Amino acid sequence: MSAAEKTPDRTDDIAVALFGELFMADQLARNRVSKALPRGMELSHFSVLNHLARVGDERSPAQLAKAFHVTRGAMTNTLAKLEWAGHVHIRPDWDDARRKFVAISPAGRAARDAAVQAVVPLIADVVDSLGADRVRQVLPVLRELRARLEGGD
Repeated sequence: MSAAEKTPDRTDDIAVALFGELFMADQLARNRVSKALPRGMELSHFSVLNHLARVGDERSPAQLAKAFHVTRGAMTNTLAKLEWAGHVHIRPDWDDARRKFVAISPAGRAARDAAVQAVVPLIADVVDSLGADRVRQVLPVLRELRARLEGGD
């Protein structure tokens, strides 16, 4: 057996360590943010409201499902809950009755803003403890990683 066969590939070790840390950080972040959200708001609800508030325009359920990398059925379920709560308006597409469009409502914007106010201190504490300069340095790497993973579907 050659030396190369005996030594584990360092790239594989780094990849496993990277994804292990990403998965654990994701789980811990989701848990903390979920606990900080206003009563009754789920992380998926916050994510959709935040997206709609940022884009400032209507989106179809299919566009939202694609943006969040979930099935149309999962997005339909989330949108039904948001509509029931009065956080989104869902209207038919006037040109194609088979399609719908979703917009954030004033109540949804207020709920999103309340959620942001609840979450920001938690996130700011993490950034402060790590150091804003260190976080700024790692953001380009994380963005590139996300972009590569999005392209791999």
